[in-house]
Amino acid sequence: MPTTTLARPRSPLIGWLAVTSLMLGIFAIVTSEILPIGLLTAIGADFGISDGTTGLTMTLPGIVAAVAAPTVTLTTARLDRRVMLCALMAVLAVADVLAAVATSYWIMLISRALVGLTIGGFWSIGAGLAARLMPPHAVGTATAVIFSAVPLGSVLGVPAGTFIGDLAGWRTAFLVLAVLALLVLAALTLLLPPLPAHQVTRPRVLLDLLRTRGAAIALLATFLIVLAHFGTYTYVTPFLQNVTGLPPAAVSAILLAYGVAGIVGNFLAGKGTATPRTAFVICGFLIAVTTLLLPSVGGTTIGAVMSLVVWGLAYGGVPVCSQASFIAAAPHTPEAATVVFTSSFQATFALGAFLGGRVVDAFSVSTVMICGGLTALLMAASLWSLGKPR
Repeated sequence: MPTTTLARPRSPLIGWLAVTSLMLGIFAIVTSEILPIGLLTAIGADFGISDGTTGLTMTLPGIVAAVAAPTVTLTTARLDRRVMLCALMAVLAVADVLAAVATSYWIMLISRALVGLTIGGFWSIGAGLAARLMPPHAVGTATAVIFSAVPLGSVLGVPAGTFIGDLAGWRTAFLVLAVLALLVLAALTLLLPPLPAHQVTRPRVLLDLLRTRGAAIALLATFLIVLAHFGTYTYVTPFLQNVTGLPPAAVSAILLAYGVAGIVGNFLAGKGTATPRTAFVICGFLIAVTTLLLPSVGGTTIGAVMSLVVWGLAYGGVPVCSQASFIAAAPHTPEAATVVFTSSFQATFALGAFLGGRVVDAFSVSTVMICGGLTALLMAASLWSLGKPR
């Protein structure tokens, strides 16, 4: 694999600012992707469609991102990564503006496809750049800062977007995200150094990775737990409004509590990545317990809050455990591991949101919680069994 000299920023301060700009970029992307969770009912009412059909706004970005992760990474492998990141952030700004002005549901779906393109490309390229921006002793901390954008999207992005949507309409929330994307674009342009191609990921590298036993186990575990989570969490707002009987403002507060718990879970799982299998199993088991119990205890506000807090704590550890599992299976090809992680995660994200919508429309939002809980239980059991040394 051809390499070039690493181009680090001129000073530690500029380096940390560059890392922060990457974190904010992923934060804007994650928030744009999952914001419809908090605005699902409002979006559906505006276009006159059901909650299950509105769930396609969650499904489509995942499908596009799953394809874009390997496609964008492979086809642009020799281009400057700084240029690619800036271009993708510009696409995100366009996507959010398009959502805000959409006059039909089809235009809304086009904007969501553009979000998916940004997710697949930006995440695969940007998530592994800490080593090129910071000295070796600071790479671990810088990586943690970049990945903190995932739970921050839940703890800040979705509740804030839901609050804005309740006050000024859901379209205003997407306009605010478009402004954030433009600010991040300016920061990336100013703070990132030139980042010429350092390691070229080829299709053969990805195929070889998928043939390893460790990657196969990580793929199965990720598939099951992401299917369980997004098949249920996508429809948590209708559950809290229709089953628990909460007003929109209270839903925003509960989603905020969920996000805070997610940040705690992210750091707890990060400390446990030396044994990612055990941490991953615990996350899956807790998600199974909370979603299985939610239809019975979620009829009360206290029961719903407690369930969502434990759920957030558990899911906060899922992305870091999943990626740690893929990287452990391919320690010498981290970019390939990140591509496979991103693609598999997003594909299952889309499938979970789609299947959950079908269950919600055919049965009820409580039924989808039970289905998700059983799937998460299967994940915990299979990972514990298959993950044992032969």
